[in-house]
Amino acid sequence: MANTQPTGALDNSDARPRRSRQLLAFVLDNLVWIILIIALSAFALFIPRFFQIGIFLNIVEQSTFVGIIAVGLSLTLIAGHMDLSIESVMALAAMLVALTFGTGGAGGGLVLSPSFLAFPVSLAMALGVGALIGALNGILVVRFEINAFIVTLAAYIWGRGLVVALSGGRSVYGLPDELRAMAIQRVLGIPFLAWAFIAVYVVFAFILNRTPYGRHLFMIGGNMVASNRAGIRVARNVILTFVLSGTLAGLAGWLLASRTAGATANLGIGMLFQAFAAVVIGGVSLRGGQGRLSGVFAGVLLLSSIQTAINVMGMRPHFTMMIQGALVLAAVLLDTAKNNIRRRYL
Repeated sequence: MANTQPTGALDNSDARPRRSRQLLAFVLDNLVWIILIIALSAFALFIPRFFQIGIFLNIVEQSTFVGIIAVGLSLTLIAGHMDLSIESVMALAAMLVALTFGTGGAGGGLVLSPSFLAFPVSLAMALGVGALIGALNGILVVRFEINAFIVTLAAYIWGRGLVVALSGGRSVYGLPDELRAMAIQRVLGIPFLAWAFIAVYVVFAFILNRTPYGRHLFMIGGNMVASNRAGIRVARNVILTFVLSGTLAGLAGWLLASRTAGATANLGIGMLFQAFAAVVIGGVSLRGGQGRLSGVFAGVLLLSSIQTAINVMGMRPHFTMMIQGALVLAAVLLDTAKNNIRRRYL
């Protein structure tokens, strides 16, 4: 007997599981945004004076430094590697700028004529230092085939030591007004630092999603052997990735020095762990080949929101460290759970 079941019924029965998988994929891809919305809503309901424009602008502004180095860390993780040196590179770039242009403490007090040259010269110095260390890391990883974890951990350690050695353990302050003014400027009522933070994410999201380099980076992180066989220049792309990561850390250091009008030997300590938590919470897989900068952006905002909420409530600083440690563990567990769900249901 012929099957008389209407074709539309078959289509509907097939469509329901497909829609369910699409919904699940959407939730997994945007889970960090959902968590961020829930967290902000809870803070606004239960913490007096939290729901204010000024506080939200402060959250974005305070996210700048961790957010920028998190982009560099995301690039290396997507490529299947890791860059633990970003915090030290950021501190070293900030210290070199402060030592060169600062007038107080260990500062050299360099004065350029005309004075506005301090802006581009200091920026070029910070970016150059970051790019140089990134290139060194990349060459050691690619050409000498040393594990990226070991290479960048070593760079983290010697970078921190170099910061202390150069400054003699002393603080440096008194940066020129041309540098300090930039960090406190507002454009359309929004701090310049917040604009810088947003601009970095927009630019690198475009690079990852719309350029051959970005597409190749995902392929390299997913399967390096297959990428080599496909004709992708793996070595060049990986080295470039470490250079970009170091350059972004240098930019963060330049902005941080401008914001604090100087530098200290322990500048930025702990930001690496915040960046790591934000990146993994944001959906960048530790296995490589997966990640979206929009999720990392939300992850950075989430961590900054939690820290701001702790400050508004007047809790002691050690609670922040405890929560950050728990978030790093939670981020790794979340990454594992999401990968298991994708393999099983998608």
